Amino acid sequence: MKILITGGAGFIGSAIVPKLQSENHDVFVFDNLSFGNREFINLTDNHFFLGDIRDAVAVSKTIESISPDIIIHLAAVHFIPYCNEHPFESSDINIRGTMNVLEAAKKVKNLKKIVFASTAAVYPISNNAVAETDEVRPLDIYGLSKLAGEQLLQKFHLETGIDTICCRFFNAFGPNETNPHLIPEIEKQIKDGSRKIALGNLTPKRDFIHTHDMANAVSALTKLENVGFDTFNLGRGIEYAVTEVVAEFEKILNEKIVIEVDPARVRKVERLHLLADVSKLKQRTGWEPQWSLNQGIKDLVENW
Repeated sequence: MKILITGGAGFIGSAIVPKLQSENHDVFVFDNLSFGNREFINLTDNHFFLGDIRDAVAVSKTIESISPDIIIHLAAVHFIPYCNEHPFESSDINIRGTMNVLEAAKKVKNLKKIVFASTAAVYPISNNAVAETDEVRPLDIYGLSKLAGEQLLQKFHLETGIDTICCRFFNAFGPNETNPHLIPEIEKQIKDGSRKIALGNLTPKRDFIHTHDMANAVSALTKLENVGFDTFNLGRGIEYAVTEVVAEFEKILNEKIVIEVDPARVRKVERLHLLADVSKLKQRTGWEPQWSLNQGIKDLVENW
């Protein structure tokens, strides 16, 4: 099938593109390269479109020229500290950009499905694993903008009848990370030779999922039929504290790493747990995660 991926040259997109190519799909990418990198993906120039999802004309022309069977909408600003510092820009990209994609998608006669990258940030603070049926109550502008995106996708489905999936991504890690999230930040400091690293909050636990596992899950979701409108969590189902992540680096390097708390890095509002209940995704698709935290970090270290 013809599959268009917005933001396909970014961190998660660069894992999804080769996965879909390996399944012999005809893959196209629309990306402004603000966070992504053209070198992350092996794509011919006639399958890559340089553009911004805020540009309604460019989005419409691109989607019309491709006439995709499936659209995977990843393009967004998703680093929470950046979103909090730039609320108008992040809302503009994540909400108006999504509106532009959906308006253009309405005109595609052969469109079978849209998969939208949402986020675990739509959930409120909880000490338990969160399921898709739990309440949604974002704590920050990023989660709020993505929840608005989910509502736009539901409206799109009601208007068109096209299968529409919102996939709530938890904490991704793997190669080609372009934002200073926890694992790439640890990796950067260690790679630069330091064994005394500066971090922020140490006690929060997160559900880290490798981008290769995410790509397999997204591929599985594109194969579901007669979905209507539905929502799926995408995580590993295991949570790790910051200190446990650092301990994995220690094991792999066989070196002691000392952590210093940098007050400038400490988030004032922080949830202690963020864990996915992924039973729905597993039951509906047969997907199972393959990459452990240790395997993923080992792969990063070996490819320095």
